Amino acid sequence: MFAYGQTSANAIAVMSYLAAVPERRVGSAQIAEQRGISKALTAKLLTQLAAAGLVDGQPGPNGGYTLAKEAEHISLWAIASLFEQLDPPTLCAFGRGWCGKGDPCPLHDTIHAMVDSNRRFMEETRLSVFVGKEKTVTKFDEVHTRNESPTPNNL
Repeated sequence: MFAYGQTSANAIAVMSYLAAVPERRVGSAQIAEQRGISKALTAKLLTQLAAAGLVDGQPGPNGGYTLAKEAEHISLWAIASLFEQLDPPTLCAFGRGWCGKGDPCPLHDTIHAMVDSNRRFMEETRLSVFVGKEKTVTKFDEVHTRNESPTPNNL
């Protein structure tokens, strides 16, 4: 199961680009080109991110977008929650209406642990991870930076 959907992935891509260039304003067309996202979608995402207070936009020839706060203070959850359903989906292997009515299905505890782990990952991971200012903790509680790929030896 993936932690977030495609729209959130695109929004995180937009935000990670802005995090990489905090010293200047960047136009939506440049972000779109650099991240391989359509200009229309990038503009729409930036509008929603600005409405949520995550980016600042300035119109005009010297305009563009910047992060509204430092990358260390923006979690992936803050971004993805704008585009995702906040209530976890019903993932019961026996179908809707089984878990919660009597004994849970055999996968119930594992699925809930996985959903909780995904949410914790999203809440604890900051945009600063994309610019090498932070380390991420894997589910194995080992630390990896963005320049250090996990290998069988360090998993």
